[in-house]
Amino acid sequence: MLLRPQNPIFFSNLSGKTLTLNLQKNPFLRIAYSSRTSPSDTSPSVSSHCGINRISRIAQSEAQNALLDYLNSTRSLLFTDAEHMSKNSPNFLQKLMSKVENEQDIGRSITRFLRYHPINEFEPFFESLGLKPSEFCPLLPRDLLFLSDDHLLLDNFHVLCNYGFPRSKIGKMYKEEREIFRHGDGVLLSKLRAYEVLGLSRPALIKLVNSCPSLLVGSVNENFVGVLEKLKSLDIEKDWIVGVFSQKNSCNWSRILGLFIFLEKMGFGNREMADIIKMHPKLFFEGSGQKMCFLVSLLMKVVGLQIDEIKGLILQYPSVLAPNITRNFCQGICLLRTVELEIEEIARLVRSYPHILGLCSFKRSELVFRRSKVGKMRLRSMILEDPNLLRNWVVGNKISRVPVTGKDEKSSREKTKFLLKLGYVENSDEMTKALKKFRGKGDELQERFDSLVEAGLDVHDVSNMIKLSPAVLNQCREVLVKKMDFLVNDFGYPRQSLVKFPSYLCYDMERVKVRFLMYKWLKEKGVARPNLALGTILACSDERFLKQFVNLHPEGLAVWEKLNKSSSSG
Repeated sequence: MLLRPQNPIFFSNLSGKTLTLNLQKNPFLRIAYSSRTSPSDTSPSVSSHCGINRISRIAQSEAQNALLDYLNSTRSLLFTDAEHMSKNSPNFLQKLMSKVENEQDIGRSITRFLRYHPINEFEPFFESLGLKPSEFCPLLPRDLLFLSDDHLLLDNFHVLCNYGFPRSKIGKMYKEEREIFRHGDGVLLSKLRAYEVLGLSRPALIKLVNSCPSLLVGSVNENFVGVLEKLKSLDIEKDWIVGVFSQKNSCNWSRILGLFIFLEKMGFGNREMADIIKMHPKLFFEGSGQKMCFLVSLLMKVVGLQIDEIKGLILQYPSVLAPNITRNFCQGICLLRTVELEIEEIARLVRSYPHILGLCSFKRSELVFRRSKVGKMRLRSMILEDPNLLRNWVVGNKISRVPVTGKDEKSSREKTKFLLKLGYVENSDEMTKALKKFRGKGDELQERFDSLVEAGLDVHDVSNMIKLSPAVLNQCREVLVKKMDFLVNDFGYPRQSLVKFPSYLCYDMERVKVRFLMYKWLKEKGVARPNLALGTILACSDERFLKQFVNLHPEGLAVWEKLNKSSSSG
């Protein structure tokens, strides 16, 4: 006699958590439980819990056989299809078993259920192809229940199976490119054979298509053919490309081909390109070469390296093309920009120490400042004196406080002496704040101050300018001279205009050029008043500048966009 408790059974599992088994609601568990207990033994133990798992596999096998028989005998699906569906759709099978209640013979119960309740055959079909319910639910046809009603889907599915594609991978292909499964008779096979003609082996083609199903959409992908031909010209076997792909990859063959062409224009020879591609294939093929393009763009636009310099850097230090190179370079350059190194200084470090910037993962700059207990200018000086110190600030290293040296004390005294000349009162709050605002040694600040005087400004005017905008002296002498020369010689403003608006010297040169070139064009068109104050042109936001100036002329916006594009590309 079977034990049929009416209430849920509670017991503790190995982790100490309480489990609840409602045997009336789950016949699968009820059968297992009844086979392991007797009227005299109503307290389940760990061994009975293990028995549940063992018996459940038997019940699951019976349920699979019932589903197989239904799909093959009743629905007339091929035995191989029915078998794969029944054995590789656990979620669907579990749902099917939950519909059968109060029955000891699970297989017979499911057979009886299916006799009167047709199922949506697309659910176990898609699940058996490797898709999760959340993935295939949006793919279910709205007006179909039976697979045989979609003969195009089945026909193309069988072509892929017969060709050698793993059934468990075909779901990804369907999800990404459903058009593959709408081909007419013989079309899909002809596409596969067209790629074989290119020299790809069948196993290589299967793996490529699994990664990039779009190859089977439309005609033969010309960009893919171009990539194969390029590899052939580099004496790289066509099947080699398969080894660099994973099932998670998807490819933009046009971008990859464009990257190869770009490298040729950079001056790389065939042998050099082949060595680089073989050494770092993921940099070219993972993400369709996007990391490589970003790296080159970073070195050109942010660091300011020329094409031939980038080529020389890659050839001299091929290890800088390691997979994490782009991220590391970004972190390193961010740190260098934070301590306010000039672009030329950063470029010099990249040329001379790429093995540090490229192969080291740096900590965040604010963490470096906080742990080392030192300011930006001190770090800047330390890096310029010994770039190898950058290794102290990589992830995994403990950052120690930088000790104060006699050189630091001397620099502080010189800076204080310079500020006293400007009129600051010693030991005052203003002096304390000024010491933090002015970055650089005393002699460096004096040199920058003198460059403004030598440009034709009065000493007292320069002193007032510095008090009004201390950041002026945080730039090197060359930059200050360049900005003043641009203002006076290119746009005809008198040097004296800096006295009222010294912040002009603090703006980025790119912003200055774009604003003044736009203003010059508007004056030539007669829509802008001449001799506007520097602050009027520079201090407002881009949005306000567009509204107040650019939009004064119908062609203004086009000129503005052209100037910005030219400035960013230059």
